[in-house]
Amino acid sequence: MASVLEDPSLERQFKGHKGAVTSADFSPNNNQVVTGSVDTNLMIWNLNPKAKALRFVGHRDAITSVQFSPCGDLVVSASKDKTVRLWTPRFNGESTVFKAHLAPVRSVSFSHNGQRLVSASDDKSLKVWSVHRQRFLFSLNQHTNWVRCARFSPDGRLIVSCGDDKTVRLWDTNTRQCINTFTESEGVVTFVDFNASGTCIASTGSNNTLKIWDIRTNKLLQHYQVHSAGINCFSFHPSSNYLISASSDSTVKILDLLEGRLIYTLHGHKGPVLTVKFSRRGDLFASGGSDSEVLLWRTNFDVFNYKEVLKGHRRRLNPDPSPHVNDIFPRSSHLHSAPSSSIQISPTVADTQSADPQIVEVGPVLFPYTQGGRSHGNGVPRGGASAGSGQASVESGVLAEDEGHAYGRTYALEERSGFTHGFSSTLEHIVQQLDVLTQTVAVLEERLSLTEDKLKECLDNQARMVVQARRVEERAAENASPGSSA
Repeated sequence: MASVLEDPSLERQFKGHKGAVTSADFSPNNNQVVTGSVDTNLMIWNLNPKAKALRFVGHRDAITSVQFSPCGDLVVSASKDKTVRLWTPRFNGESTVFKAHLAPVRSVSFSHNGQRLVSASDDKSLKVWSVHRQRFLFSLNQHTNWVRCARFSPDGRLIVSCGDDKTVRLWDTNTRQCINTFTESEGVVTFVDFNASGTCIASTGSNNTLKIWDIRTNKLLQHYQVHSAGINCFSFHPSSNYLISASSDSTVKILDLLEGRLIYTLHGHKGPVLTVKFSRRGDLFASGGSDSEVLLWRTNFDVFNYKEVLKGHRRRLNPDPSPHVNDIFPRSSHLHSAPSSSIQISPTVADTQSADPQIVEVGPVLFPYTQGGRSHGNGVPRGGASAGSGQASVESGVLAEDEGHAYGRTYALEERSGFTHGFSSTLEHIVQQLDVLTQTVAVLEERLSLTEDKLKECLDNQARMVVQARRVEERAAENASPGSSA
């Protein structure tokens, strides 16, 4: 039986990425973990030790953000190749490409009902997309520098974003206006998110601090400075009572938000830790870093033993209200530094019971290729069409590896197709020109939408003026009628 406060433990260690791991997320059923990497690959790891891992190929540059949909039937990814991809996490490797950003995309996230996406980019904009219609909806454009991160509130009414302009902005999705701005005086803001109830937001930055704000009162509730280097990512526990943070100081730290203190420091990565994420139930969390490894941890510290459960039953006659971040005193801004009493955990052995999973490579294969008379792929991409003001195209293909091999092999385009290098270069140039044309159309359609909104506003104003003029005429006629009869 678990103790009231048991130390977190390292469950498994996943190896398969060939570059830094930049983002991670759990599936809603807790059976899988999706990760994105600088190696341009998206990987889905099964928590069943006997199951194979899937490597999805399609992005042309580093992946910066990944997330499962709330139902678990889709995975979204963002990349420095200026695109957002929507994947079906199955062996067919099909993905839909969204194109509208003009610079690297830093972040992408589902709304909590799974119907919309919000992406943040170095082009200083946020873009909101429809998942089912697979089209661009609208942009939010008040940031003055790169936008690092954007997240929906739990009810979907708000979006929070942050960026290199040292601001955290709160947006109303109905009016599409920025309704509040929190300014950071030192350093850029690298990550931001809502707590589970949507009443608070937390932000982190390059100045090594983490801040928690109450968006109802616009007050800074907590201010932590527990890392010795910039904080790259954090995750709220589903209860909102704990928070984990990942930093370039090579550590993962766990904060108790109810007591306002650091409780654990985890040492497992060899180099900066770039991402961390709690599972939907909060019993697990994953971390990834520049060492190309994904570590799976069991939480433990939020599990209570039977004595605490019995105490809870005895308190039913006089129940205490559940604690909330807003109940912490003092409510004014106050700094939390790393106490010497926090527990340091340095796991040295990871996952001694299972070997590295076999990996199946999934993604767009332009042509089937053979080597030594043996076929190694059968996927052919299907063409896609422009949708909305961003392009959505569908690609599919499967590249299955030999049994027992940990990594897929890479082949040049000439090897796969038999075409010359000059012909391949021409094809790539055409694709690049099509990308430029698509982005131009996206900008023009966005401006057309703004023009339509302005025109509608002018017509509404004109209609109001006509109504007011008629009323004035009617009143003048009424005032003149008694005089004429006299």
